Amino acid sequence: MQIIARSIAEQIGNASWIRRMFEEGNELRRRFGADRVFDFSLGNPDLPPPPATAAALDRIRGEAGQPRVLGYVSNAGLPALREALAAALAAEQQMPGLKADHVLVACGAAGALTSFFRAVLESGDEVICPAPYFVEYGFYCGHFGGVLKPLPARQPTFDLDVEAMLAAIGPATRVILLNSPNNPTGCVYPAETLARLAAGLEQVNRHRDRPVFLLSDEPYRFLAYDDAVVPPMLPLSPFAVVVGSFSKRLSIAGERIGYLAINPHMPEGGLLMQAVAMTTRTLGFVNAPVIGQKLALMLLNEGVDLAIYAERRALMARVLDEAGIRYALPRGAFYFFPEAPGGDDLAFVQRLLAENILAVPGRGFGCPGFFRLSFSVETETIARSAEGFKRAAAAK
Repeated sequence: MQIIARSIAEQIGNASWIRRMFEEGNELRRRFGADRVFDFSLGNPDLPPPPATAAALDRIRGEAGQPRVLGYVSNAGLPALREALAAALAAEQQMPGLKADHVLVACGAAGALTSFFRAVLESGDEVICPAPYFVEYGFYCGHFGGVLKPLPARQPTFDLDVEAMLAAIGPATRVILLNSPNNPTGCVYPAETLARLAAGLEQVNRHRDRPVFLLSDEPYRFLAYDDAVVPPMLPLSPFAVVVGSFSKRLSIAGERIGYLAINPHMPEGGLLMQAVAMTTRTLGFVNAPVIGQKLALMLLNEGVDLAIYAERRALMARVLDEAGIRYALPRGAFYFFPEAPGGDDLAFVQRLLAENILAVPGRGFGCPGFFRLSFSVETETIARSAEGFKRAAAAK
C-alpha cells in the first residue's frame, strides 16, 4: 500500500544523520542517565536569550489585550521590523541603498530559503553548493523540482573551489548557494575568494536570460572568532540574495524568525520580492510568528554572550588535540569538522557511541571521512568527554 509520495519515502529513508544521532542520544540518556551522555550532535543553541528578552516579552504581554495585536500581518512581515532590518542590513552588508522593500521577514532562514526556491526554480534547475553542506538544502530545493549539485570544497581549509564551481555552471544552473560561517566546517570564506567567484558569475550572467542567483545563507554571521571578518555578500552581484535568522544570535530558535534581503540594484527585484511574499503565503507559512517578529524588533541590537562560545571552542580544540584528532580550527559558527581517525567516519562515530559520545558522520553533510561536533553544549560536557575521545581515537 502506497500511503505517502515516493519522493518523501526516499527522503525518510535518507533522513538527516543529525536527527538519527539525536535519537541515539535519547536512547543513551534513557539507559545511562543524561549526565553520562556527551551529545555534540545537534546545533541547538543552549545559551539563554539576552537579558532584555524578559522585558520585551512583558511589553508584548501588555499589548496582547488589544485587538488584532496577534493577528495576521503582511506576508512580508511587520513594516516596523522590515524598516529596522533594512537599516541594520544596509550597514552590515555595506549596501546603503537597502530599504524595507528589499527585505522580507520569514519563518526562519529555512523558511526564507524554501520560499525563495519556490519563487525561482523550475523543475530540473540546479543549485550549486560547496560540500560539505547542510543536508536539508537538498530537500528545500528538491520539493520544487530543483536538483542540489554539491562540489567538494578545498581541503584542509574548506575554502571554495571557485574554478570548479564556475566550470560546473550550465544551462540548468539557477542558484549558487553559500553558507558562511559554514555549517559544518566553521569556515569563513575570504573576501578574495568571493571576489573571484563574483567576477566569474558576472561574466556568466551577461549572456543569460535567466540569471544565476548568488544566495548566501547566514544564520551564523554574528559568530566569528579571532577578529575574523565575514565579508558582505549583497555587493558581490546584482543578483545576490541573503537569508539569515535570529535563532542563534538571540537563542530563540523555536520562534522561527528569519529574513531575506536582496541587492537593491537587482533587475526586477521588486517582482522577486512580490513572488517570495506570495510563496510565503501559498506554502502555508502565511507570515512569520508575530510574537517572534516583535521580539526581533525589540532585540535587534542585542545578542547572546559570544565569549561563552569562544571559551567552548578553545576547550573543544584542546580535547581534540589531546586525543590526536586532526581538524581545521573553525573561524565561525559553533561546529568542528575533524578528520575521522582511520578515515571511516561511520566506524569512528560508532566508536564514539561506545563512549556515550554523540557526533554526526561527515557523509551526512556530503563529505565522508570527517565528523561534526556541535559545541553548543555546556563547558562541563566538553571537559568530561575528553577521556572518551582519547579512547575512541586510540581504538582499532
